[in-house]
Amino acid sequence: MNPESVQISPTWREALKDEFLSPYFDQLAERLKVDKVQGKTVFPPGYLIFNAFNSVSPSEVKVVIIGQDPYHNPGEAMGLSFSVPKGVSVPPSLKNIYKELASDTGFKIPDHGDLTPWTQQGVFLLNAVLTVEKNKPASHRDYGWQSFTDHTIQHLSTQYENIAFILWGNFAKNKKSLIDGNKHLVLESAHPSPLAGNAFQGCKHFSKANQYLISVGKSPINWQI
Repeated sequence: MNPESVQISPTWREALKDEFLSPYFDQLAERLKVDKVQGKTVFPPGYLIFNAFNSVSPSEVKVVIIGQDPYHNPGEAMGLSFSVPKGVSVPPSLKNIYKELASDTGFKIPDHGDLTPWTQQGVFLLNAVLTVEKNKPASHRDYGWQSFTDHTIQHLSTQYENIAFILWGNFAKNKKSLIDGNKHLVLESAHPSPLAGNAFQGCKHFSKANQYLISVGKSPINWQI
């Protein structure tokens, strides 16, 4: 696929140009076109598929929070892992993230789930799979997105230093092999989903990430939104 046809920032387009030119990406794009022709509803809308990339350039990434795939209910997915637009009910996993933030940092829980302010400070909210069919969770898991996002993680790991990678749940933990632990901080815990019980609570990943950023001379994240 011609990289110029992808709605992604020039810095990421250059960083991932080999992926856009690869056969698997052509196949991925074709599958999405077929879905559209067949009348299937895919989330997020096209202009938000690369929202995480367009919100933070590679050189500005300080923290990476890896999710699985987009929310599959109408109006929720916005191209940022765990985030939903203002006016949409806060999903259960994000409620647990807020709960942990409150106990870890004194975070005041807001009445919305829009995490965009984090991206403006260098938090890369990356889903491993960037699209999903309406009401069908994990429906695009075999489309080829994971090859693309795995290379994204590898690019950040190899080309930069001192990034805090936050891995919640077994799916995200499986990405650990893509990250150079000698150059970066890797934090792991249970997933914030209620299905994991209370295992996520007490991980203190937000304060730990900030302590690490400060220790390497970077400004910490203001998690309050």
